[in-house]
Amino acid sequence: MSLDVSPALLEKAEQGDVTDAEFVACVRDSLPYAWQVITTVIADLEGSVDGFADHETPPPSEAERGQLLRALASDSIRGGLERHFGVRLAFQNCHRVGAFRLSEVDSDRYRAFVSVRGQLLNQSPELRDC
Repeated sequence: MSLDVSPALLEKAEQGDVTDAEFVACVRDSLPYAWQVITTVIADLEGSVDGFADHETPPPSEAERGQLLRALASDSIRGGLERHFGVRLAFQNCHRVGAFRLSEVDSDRYRAFVSVRGQLLNQSPELRDC
């Protein structure tokens, strides 16, 4: 299961729309490792001068890796996080998370990070089965 959805939130979703704030709170509570990685990257981004920050440390276990994969592989979860933080998130391998200010999405750095070349250059044998 990707998210631990409370009965109250599930009922609200069944009846209509859920706010981004409610959804993001569910993500935060359900995927604490992913939340920690993303909020750390966002904090680093806020202090950056070039509009980019990233996290490259592999997760300590498969459970944490799974959280990060679920958060960033889901369009709705990643989109909710991007709207909440006002950034664009990018993902490589099974652990490298990049955060870009929205003004940097058309930058050379962003295009390089999300390019086929960037993906290939970020590979290593020890991460093959991550």
